[in-house]
Amino acid sequence: MKRFRAIIHGRVQRVGFRFFACQAANDLNVAGYVRNMPDGTVEVVAEGEDDALECFLRLLSEGPPLAHVASMDVTWSEPTGEFRYFTSRT
Repeated sequence: MKRFRAIIHGRVQRVGFRFFACQAANDLNVAGYVRNMPDGTVEVVAEGEDDALECFLRLLSEGPPLAHVASMDVTWSEPTGEFRYFTSRT
C-alpha cells in the first residue's frame, strides 16, 4: 500500500475531472478524495495498492475528454488508512 498527493494543472475544472477521478478510483479500488482548488488546479489524495495507484496516475494524466492536463506534481508517502472510499470534496 502507498499514498500520493497530486496537484493537477491545466484545464481541469468545469470539465468533469472530479467525476472522472471518482469513477477511475472506484474501478481501481483506490480510496481518498479529489477536490477543486481555488487556484484552478485539482488536488487528488489517494491510497491503494502500488499497481492500482500507478494506473490511477496514468488515467489522471490523461483526464476526461474535455480536460487538458498540463502537468502534475506528485508526492508519495506512507498510507495512513484514513480513507474507506474515494470521494469528491467541495
